[in-house]
Amino acid sequence: MSDHPPFAVAVDLAIFTIRDGALAVLLVERGEDPYAGSWALPGGFIEPDEDAEQAAWRELREETGVQQFAGYLEQLRTYSAPDRDPRMRVVSVAHVALAPDLPEPEAGTDAADARWWVVDDLLAEGAAEEAPELAFDHRQILVDARERVRAKLEYTTLATEFVAEPFTLPELRRVYAAVWGTPPDLGNFRRKVLGTEGFVTPTDAHGSPAGSGGRRALLYRRGPATVVSPPMVRG
Repeated sequence: MSDHPPFAVAVDLAIFTIRDGALAVLLVERGEDPYAGSWALPGGFIEPDEDAEQAAWRELREETGVQQFAGYLEQLRTYSAPDRDPRMRVVSVAHVALAPDLPEPEAGTDAADARWWVVDDLLAEGAAEEAPELAFDHRQILVDARERVRAKLEYTTLATEFVAEPFTLPELRRVYAAVWGTPPDLGNFRRKVLGTEGFVTPTDAHGSPAGSGGRRALLYRRGPATVVSPPMVRG
């Protein structure tokens, strides 16, 4: 017989999208203890017949009504501090996911509410008065997840996962501005995107003009490239 106390394995999800020009994350208001009434990342315990990714998609659907989407999903890291959950020892496998145009969530199962929050409102010093304190260690998970996405925008083509196809280069540049908090230098941005083979693929179509009488921007689709080298470094 083992002398080790039992523990559970859970998943937590930092789901990002761009809403009204800002990086937003999906949170749920907890309807049950611990932390009833507090806001948290969607997540829950892994069932015996699931792997971590299956549990992540199931919890997202059950807690927010958001169905599995064809966006980007990766494991962030494992959070295993002994006291991170007051119920028992719980090890969480945190995930980062992102996609454009994600729907409004609807609370389900043990969630009292679900909504999108601007990440800067949650994490900035002197955050907005209405911004909640997050349950468990979810603030740290959110900090780590945002930094993962910020860093990957430097050396990968991940930014294209935030825009619906087809898209213009100004729309793609606004992704960097939302995630980094400042737009990349325009000239360097165009050189990186258009000079990296397979970053984007041009179409034969044009978008709406930027202003009255303005030029119509060329529309692009995601290309097959995944790496940007040398990277597009944050300012």
